[in-house]
Amino acid sequence: MKAARDDNRFLIVTGLSGSGKTVVSGFLEDLGYYCVDNLPAKLIHGFVDLWLKKKVELDRVALVMDIREPHFLTDFPKILRDIRKRVPARLLFLDASDEALVKRFSETRRPHPMAPGKRIMDGVRLERRRLRNIKAMADEVIDTSDLTISQAKDAITRRVLKEKSLRMQAVLVSFGYKHGLPLDADLVFDTRFLPNPFYVDRLRNRDGKSRAVREFVLSSTGTAEFLEALTGFLDVLWPRFVAEGKSTLTVAVGCTGGKHRSVVIAEELRSRLRKARRDVKIYHRDLYK
Repeated sequence: MKAARDDNRFLIVTGLSGSGKTVVSGFLEDLGYYCVDNLPAKLIHGFVDLWLKKKVELDRVALVMDIREPHFLTDFPKILRDIRKRVPARLLFLDASDEALVKRFSETRRPHPMAPGKRIMDGVRLERRRLRNIKAMADEVIDTSDLTISQAKDAITRRVLKEKSLRMQAVLVSFGYKHGLPLDADLVFDTRFLPNPFYVDRLRNRDGKSRAVREFVLSSTGTAEFLEALTGFLDVLWPRFVAEGKSTLTVAVGCTGGKHRSVVIAEELRSRLRKARRDVKIYHRDLYK
């Protein structure tokens, strides 16, 4: 019996070599899945036991498997039938045309794992024949032949995860320039043009989390205009980043020390993004330095 179509807690991803399993695995990790690459088929039962008994605190898992595993073809079909009686295991099979697979292997100059030292096409056709029965067991088969990476992610989102569109999370990072730029920032915004609470005696030893500092920064000349422009800028960029398949957008907001202005602006930006129903996390890197 196949898994319920609305239960995506336990995924198994397989398919033809070169069809995009690595890309899909990375995408699922970005969405919060714990991905295990090429777990031996005989260990799946043990992994399921741990998951059911909550010995591992994992809400969502994805096992990425392929024909490289020595006992995959012989053991996996029976194991899948067995575990489907215990967990909502959904099997996703990635496919692609012979021509697309040959082109991908040729571009990367990698030999096909089923035909080392031989024609790539021979390996593609042999693997396709051997995986025929496993493909028939799949809950979803996605052909990646003509899909870009973002289109493949969108297909996974709609058909497997049953969501209307790709989701992107913003990670807001407040920081101090004197401690260096965040290395993982996609966008960086400078708030040092705003009046600095550090030079106000009653505010110097407080930080951007305090009500007094917040009121000082937000009421300063230029703050409201800056926030409106920044929010509008992100509104324009958001759907474009989503369309490109970006899953996390890191927005860094900096001031001199990372304790006052950047903290207030990042917190206010989080509030505005949440009102627009955006998925947002925040991290104040230098607040306690």
